Amino acid sequence: MSSRAFTRFVFSPAATPDLPLLLESVGYNPNQEKIARPDGYPYYHWLQTAEGEGELTFGSGTVPLPPGSGILLPPDMPHAYEAKRSSNWETYYLTFGGAAAGSILAAFGIREAALFRWEAEAPLTPLLGQLLNKLDRIQDLFGLETSTEVYRFLAVLSQFGQVSSSAVPRNMEKLGPLLAWMEQEYGNPDIGLDTLAEVVEMSGRHLSKLFQQTFGIAPYSYLTHMRIHKAKEHLASEPGVTVAAIAGKTGFRDASHFVATFRKHTGMTPQQFRRLH
Repeated sequence: MSSRAFTRFVFSPAATPDLPLLLESVGYNPNQEKIARPDGYPYYHWLQTAEGEGELTFGSGTVPLPPGSGILLPPDMPHAYEAKRSSNWETYYLTFGGAAAGSILAAFGIREAALFRWEAEAPLTPLLGQLLNKLDRIQDLFGLETSTEVYRFLAVLSQFGQVSSSAVPRNMEKLGPLLAWMEQEYGNPDIGLDTLAEVVEMSGRHLSKLFQQTFGIAPYSYLTHMRIHKAKEHLASEPGVTVAAIAGKTGFRDASHFVATFRKHTGMTPQQFRRLH
């Protein structure tokens, strides 16, 4: 693997917004540098060790990433990663989105923010390298081929990847039902901390502690990140829908609050984001 040079393919999900799965980027890094993302990444992010060993930090926990392991992070989860003990760390990565990404992950039984391990002979080990070789040879103008490849990757991950429960924060077991509920109800502007706490039958104080330990942010901040992510999807895929209508779809009471929050999180207005994409 060390003979492979740095390789990266970047795609525009906004170019084919109707596909259920959209590949945003895939790549190989022969010398993974230190990365810190206090606001997370805007797409689902898979990171896999090829050679060496790294470690990834999210919330209050750090997990090792030796060969035969990888981790899937949801959009906008704060995280950082780097090589372990100054050793050389080679990685593969895949970032993806799409309107059906969350439901497809759920259908495959794939948990987010989970560390996966697999046997050395499992097809997961060479899969992304094979995808990079394939992308060197084809043109995928409409994103159909890459969408199929993301689906194939998730299917293989669900079949051969084993969740390493010892490395995944136990809090995820408790928060999983709430995260799934948020995915369905984010458009409700009446949701508050008490509502979120009621879903998992715990106090707001305890819920806040769990979110801080697990994600490094408060529960309502997590919900806001999710709403902004959903708003980006609407803005890119529904050019005829007004900003005010998208604000209503994503849980904001009025357009001015939506615009101010969107600008705070992205550094641009919804209109500017739409023109860019």
